[in-house]
Amino acid sequence: MEQARLLVGILGVAVAGAVVLCASPPCAGADAGAEAIPVTTMHPDEALKPFDDEMLAYMRARHIPGGALAVSRGGKLVLSRGYGWADKEARVQVAPDALFRIASISKPITSAAVMRLIQDSDGKLTLDTPIFDILKVKPHLSPGAKADPRLATITIREVLQHTGGWDRDKSFDPMFRPLEIAKDLGAKSPAGPWEIIRYTLGFPLDHDPGSTYAYSNFGYCVLGRLVEKLSGMPYEKFVRERILAPLGITRMRIGHTLREERAEGEVTYYDPGMGGDVMGPDPAKQVPAPYGTFYLEAMDAHGGWLASASDLVRFACAFDDPSHCPILKPESVAEMFARPQGSAGYDAGGKPLAAYYGCGWLVRPTGDGKANHWHTGSLPGTFTLLVRRHDGLNWAAVFNQRADASGLSYDDIDPALHRAADRVTAWPEYDLFKK
Repeated sequence: MEQARLLVGILGVAVAGAVVLCASPPCAGADAGAEAIPVTTMHPDEALKPFDDEMLAYMRARHIPGGALAVSRGGKLVLSRGYGWADKEARVQVAPDALFRIASISKPITSAAVMRLIQDSDGKLTLDTPIFDILKVKPHLSPGAKADPRLATITIREVLQHTGGWDRDKSFDPMFRPLEIAKDLGAKSPAGPWEIIRYTLGFPLDHDPGSTYAYSNFGYCVLGRLVEKLSGMPYEKFVRERILAPLGITRMRIGHTLREERAEGEVTYYDPGMGGDVMGPDPAKQVPAPYGTFYLEAMDAHGGWLASASDLVRFACAFDDPSHCPILKPESVAEMFARPQGSAGYDAGGKPLAAYYGCGWLVRPTGDGKANHWHTGSLPGTFTLLVRRHDGLNWAAVFNQRADASGLSYDDIDPALHRAADRVTAWPEYDLFKK
C-alpha cells in the first residue's frame, strides 16, 4: 500500500492526552511481514502527512522501535507525534511528549546558560575571558609532568566553538573513561565531571587554543562547571530555573545511566551492542550498550539531558525573534550564532566556510542575513536532531536507537524532514503549545 495511506483510522484512544492513529500494513517496498508502526498525535492533520511518510519510512528501513517528532511554524507548534514503541517488550507506545535522551543537543542548552551568565555579569565577564581564570582547577599531573601553559589562554568563546585545543581524534575523549580516571585519581568510581577535568588537564593540549576546530565533549563538560562556578548553583538547577522555566519547559532533566532509574515518561533504549559495565563492581561484566557502558550523569552539560521533541522545539522557538527572546538579549543571540574567526570560520584563502560551528549550534547561512541552525545527538540507543530553518520552521526528531543491521545512515533523517517540510502545501493555524 502506498505511503499516502499509512494512517488509516482514528481510534480515539487516549494516550497522554493524544489521539492514537493506527498505521496501515507495510508500505510498498517494506518486508511483507513487517509490523505496522503505531502513531500517537496531539492533533491529526492530513496536511502534515508528508512528515508521517518520512518518519515511518525512515524508522521502518532501520527497524527503529520508537521515535517522536515535533514541528513549529512561526512560533506555533503544529505537529507533535510519537511513532512506534517506547518499550517494545511491554508494548508501550511512544507518546507525543515522551522523554528521550537527547545526547549532544545538550550543547545548545549549555551554550544558552553560559550566554545568560555572561549577559548578566554586567560586563565583568565576556566570551573572551580565559575560562580557567574562573575555574582555577588544579590539574592532576604525573610525576615530573607540568601543566600545559596554553591552558591559561583558553577563552570561554573558544570552548563554546570547539577551538579550545582538545581533539579526541588526536588523543582521546575523557568523557568515556570514567573507570580509568577514577582509578588514576584514587576517586570514587565512576568519575564525575570535576575529576574528569582534573585528569584531562594533566595532558598537553592537542592544538593551540583558537587555531583549530575539533569537536569536544570535554569542552562542554568544562562549560558546565563554569555555569556552576558563576551561578553558585548545580548546573541542572540553574538551567532548569533560568533557561527552561522562562520558556515554559518543565519536564526536561538530566537523565540516569541505568534502565531502572528512568524518569517518568522516558522511553527504553535499544542497541545491538554490549560492553563493559562502568557502574558495577565488575567492569568485565557485559551489559547492554545504552545501560552501563558509559556514565550519563557525568555527561550532563554535553550530553546528559532528557527532553521531549516538543520541549526541544519550544527551546528552539525562543530564538525566532531575538528582540523578544525570554532568556537572552538580541546581542547574546547574535553572538551565539556568529561565525568564528580563523580556520573554524574561513578557508585558507579567507573565504567564509559554507557551514560552521558557532556557540553551541551548527550554522549554515542561506543568504539575506538568514541561516539554518541545527545540532545532532548520538549515544548508544539514542539518535536526535534539532533544526531551526531559515523560513521560520523548527523541528526536533528523537529516536530510541542509533544502530541496526540495515547498514543505512541515521543522518538521513535530516534531508528526509526537509523533504517533508517542502511538500506541505497548507500549514495549520492552531498552536499545540497552548493545549
